[in-house]
Amino acid sequence: MHVPETIICVDCGGVCHLLSYPRPDEPWESGDIIAYRCSDCLDRWDIVMTDDDPDDDRPWQPETGPA
Repeated sequence: MHVPETIICVDCGGVCHLLSYPRPDEPWESGDIIAYRCSDCLDRWDIVMTDDDPDDDRPWQPETGPA
């Protein structure tokens, strides 16, 4: 499962950098919690990994809910 190094901050539009890394012997799986920190506003984002379509080859993107 692909996890991006950076995502866009929902609050300020800045760049959030990955804080979490998988253990070498255990790759990312659906249900894992991935943490990011925004370099602009310093908000932390904890995102639960989902695998909606295991055959989908597109890079993973975090889900966003209603504001």
